[in-house]
Amino acid sequence: MKNLPDTLDGWLHYCEHLHPHTIEMGLDRVALVKERLSLHLDCPVITVAGTNGKGSTCAMIEAVALQAGYRPGVYTSPHLVHFEERCRIHGETVKPEELLPHFEAVERARTEGSEVQLTYFEFTTLAILRLISQARVDVAVLEVGMGGRLDAVNVIDADCAVITMMDVDHAEFLGPDRESIGREKAGIMRPGRPVVVCDPVPPESVIEHAKAIGATLWRFGTDFNYSGDKLQWSWAGAGGATRACPTRRCAAPTSSSTRRARWRRWRRSARSCRFPPRRGARASPWWSCRGALKWRRASPWWCWMWRTTRMPWPRWPRA
Repeated sequence: MKNLPDTLDGWLHYCEHLHPHTIEMGLDRVALVKERLSLHLDCPVITVAGTNGKGSTCAMIEAVALQAGYRPGVYTSPHLVHFEERCRIHGETVKPEELLPHFEAVERARTEGSEVQLTYFEFTTLAILRLISQARVDVAVLEVGMGGRLDAVNVIDADCAVITMMDVDHAEFLGPDRESIGREKAGIMRPGRPVVVCDPVPPESVIEHAKAIGATLWRFGTDFNYSGDKLQWSWAGAGGATRACPTRRCAAPTSSSTRRARWRRWRRSARSCRFPPRRGARASPWWSCRGALKWRRASPWWCWMWRTTRMPWPRWPRA
């Protein structure tokens, strides 16, 4: 075997010159190398396709898995600065040296027997998929590079497919309109598996393909919905179940109208006491209704503190 690169930059430069074309659609070559690698994922796989929002969707799924105590493996593309940004294991970007043995394994499988030509994206995708398969992750989140049906990521069967917003992109490869592009992106669906379509007005080709193969379709605005503001959000799914959750742990601040209503109720309760006290009774202590009213008038800072909180007027214990 010829001398192989020993750095990640060397491998990336090597992959750029393996195929005469930058993009070549099709899964036959990738599937052949995958079989030679005996590559498979022993965990649930979530594949995300779409035009806009794929990266943020993968990041949200990863954040949910981390907060739930799972160990996710995420593959996204392209990278922003460094190539290793494309793969994260348990929320952390992999190190360049961790990718080197997987590049070597893909090269050995590619040249075993008849040599298989792979593009830059296909070669690097197989290397990262092999890394994720050996990282003992609890869930794998894979972002499609382009389209879906003939993308290298689609060589792995998805247990759950997610299709984000769809628009006209890569028309020379996917088609000139949303219907043809939606048909390509619907190729990540699998029979009997759920698919979440986030586009409120998806192309009819996506819905028809889901029905044709028997996939469980979840459409935004039809099968599930959500609403919310800065205080809380609500989600409604199939069956009409609605769940409401606060957006943060602290409670909402009390409005000025609520504070005024509580103040009026307290004033009415204070007026219901005997003013002035009956003859012969001792002077009202500071913690009584009359004493508290006088003390409030003499202590504006306490009045301000009470009006800006949600707590009712305190009942002071008797001495």
